[in-house]
Amino acid sequence: MHKKLLLALAGLLAAGAASAATIEMKVHGLVCGFCAQGIEKILRENPATDGVIVSLENKLVVVTTRQGTDIPDADLTRAITEAGYCVKSITRTSRTLEQVRKESLQAANNAK
Repeated sequence: MHKKLLLALAGLLAAGAASAATIEMKVHGLVCGFCAQGIEKILRENPATDGVIVSLENKLVVVTTRQGTDIPDADLTRAITEAGYCVKSITRTSRTLEQVRKESLQAANNAK
């Protein structure tokens, strides 16, 4: 409950920030679908989150935020680290979730 309250407060504080479009994170330690589901669930708890994609093949976690909101890097890193994973990098981009999804599928198909 305390964690959810902190996430909600962080979302409200970030509400005045510029729109962050897409946040891409390289995350080590993701090895299975259960890992992906856990990360997705945690990130969706943040009220600023609009969408989440986890690509196991690319060790990539992508979050889009609701218009007019942002999620600070420190909050993202804390949430993922507390879940047992290691954030290697955070990049803010203008790619859409659909673009990331297509590229991830393409990479997975090429790896086969």
